[in-house]
Amino acid sequence: MSRLACVGFAVLLGSVAVGIYWNYDGFDPESLRGATVVITGCSSGIGEEMAYQYARLGAKILITARRENRLKEVVAKAKSLGAQEAHYVAGDMGKAEDCERTIQTAKEKFGQLDYLVLNHVGSTKVSNAPERILSGLSWDEDPDVDYFVDFLNVNLVSYVRLASLALPLLKESSGHIVVISSLAGKVPFPTQTCYSAAKFGLDGFFSSLRVELMKAQQDVSVTLVVLGIIKTQGIVDYLKHEAFLKAAVPVNETALAIIRGGATRAREVYQPFYTWPFATLRALWPGVLDNIAVDVDK
Repeated sequence: MSRLACVGFAVLLGSVAVGIYWNYDGFDPESLRGATVVITGCSSGIGEEMAYQYARLGAKILITARRENRLKEVVAKAKSLGAQEAHYVAGDMGKAEDCERTIQTAKEKFGQLDYLVLNHVGSTKVSNAPERILSGLSWDEDPDVDYFVDFLNVNLVSYVRLASLALPLLKESSGHIVVISSLAGKVPFPTQTCYSAAKFGLDGFFSSLRVELMKAQQDVSVTLVVLGIIKTQGIVDYLKHEAFLKAAVPVNETALAIIRGGATRAREVYQPFYTWPFATLRALWPGVLDNIAVDVDK
């Protein structure tokens, strides 16, 4: 079978799978009324939109990010949209004390925790980490190990730390962990070494944690969200390929897909639909996907 035929067949299967998911996932919006939710990375983009979507569903939310002025604005809007409660913690998730303060604040404000949504991305070494990710600079050109260590701390270690701190509360509520990852955590792309390392790490850790919780008969779900190109402002500003930008899906659709996946205890969520066939093809024919990734990046 030719490469093009393989890709076409995988895309068709992915479309069918997504159609089944959207029609039969059993999502009940009322299940989120009064639910307590912590969301990280909420000053803009997908995190901000998730805060608004949870608010419309009547949840109680606690959001985090580094920019306090933006958090105040998001909290105010969330309350106007119907959030039963809305609070914020301004902090850097790369710092252990800020992670601890976030979960402790949730415990103090809510007395319990139903959802932990891990969404933040960034670096303490540079103010424009998302832009650096999209800049197209390869590791071969700039092997910055100090940046790599810092990036993993913010985008992998802090996810593990927050989940570990929240687990006692989540076990009490039979709660949910929702981890925002990327197609770059399933398929390696050139110029994405730091980002892929963090996202592959999230898949490895949280997939193992899911199995551990199942083995221990702990009723805490773990949902890994595999995202493709989402039309956030950062993507609009920095994406070089016009064709890719046209394929980007709206932020509000993505936020709702994530919320549905967490609420229905989905193992994985793929958004947009093409992320699933690409991830599947990578697992079956890794060499083919490596060549496609090289061609796409040109």
